[in-house]
Amino acid sequence: MSYGGQRRLDLLYSTHEQSQDRREYRSARNPRPSDQICDILAAMRLIDRITRSAVGLGIGRRSTALLETIGRKSGEARVTPVTNGLDGDVFWLVTEHGHRANYVRNIEAQPRVRVNAGRGWRPGTAQIVDDNPDERLQKIEALNRHARTNARIVRRTGTEHLVIRIDLDADR
Repeated sequence: MSYGGQRRLDLLYSTHEQSQDRREYRSARNPRPSDQICDILAAMRLIDRITRSAVGLGIGRRSTALLETIGRKSGEARVTPVTNGLDGDVFWLVTEHGHRANYVRNIEAQPRVRVNAGRGWRPGTAQIVDDNPDERLQKIEALNRHARTNARIVRRTGTEHLVIRIDLDADR
């Protein structure tokens, strides 16, 4: 092989090694979620779909409510099942994943929401409040004994707890 041909091969191999190094650096800097995490997220989405349908049909209505936010990018209504924290004209919510939850991001962009907690949809204004999440979950459990299981799930699976207060509009 001529000198030029060998040089081209050397360049080809060194370029391949450099691109491999770049890929490894990129994956270390911004790793892709593992298959196990993807499976867990898919299972959670499935559970949310089933829960939304069940609550819409009236099953599990005492322990679970539906929160409707407006998508910050799409502008479409998004419905999320949450623990029923209704206390008169105030609805309390403790998030499992804090600012990473899409419904929290939607609330930050557009605080007007609707809540379906037993008596149909009620509009209100949501705000993140500086409150102790564990104490708030205990108060929700005291108000609604049916919400105990949901509160346990929030405590066990949560990564960042936030407390959200929704001031519901007065019934007309």
